Amino acid sequence: MQLRNHRDLISGLMFIAFGLIFIFASRAYNMGTAAKMGPAYFPTMLGGLLVFLGILIGAAGFKAKAQELRIERFQAKPILTILVGVALFALLLPKMGLVVSLVLLILISSLASHEFSLRASLIATVVLLLMSWVVFVKGLELQFPLLPAFLMAQ
Repeated sequence: MQLRNHRDLISGLMFIAFGLIFIFASRAYNMGTAAKMGPAYFPTMLGGLLVFLGILIGAAGFKAKAQELRIERFQAKPILTILVGVALFALLLPKMGLVVSLVLLILISSLASHEFSLRASLIATVVLLLMSWVVFVKGLELQFPLLPAFLMAQ
């Protein structure tokens, strides 16, 4: 048995790790039954499902017909760029509102891609702004500002 698809193996191991974390974290709660679920029931079942899927996905990397794929070199810059965008979004949302913080999140995160184009990023920004407004403001009626506080005060 020879490993052909390293990506499948690593993905499977990630699924297994997250599944085990869910199972381990829910041990302190009452499990209950399928008819009367306790607080540990759903995370335990979800963790078990993740472990099962991880085994299936990881085993697929050993199939003789599996596409031969290697793991690419780890690149910290794209990950850090996206993390900075998300952190900035979280910090700016209460004071600057959804519009400003979401625009910055999308534009900063799009810089992480080697296929960055300003035109595609601006289109994505407009589409995601509209979708976010429909889902979070109108649909779920979440209470957070749309625009910066200093613009709303006037």
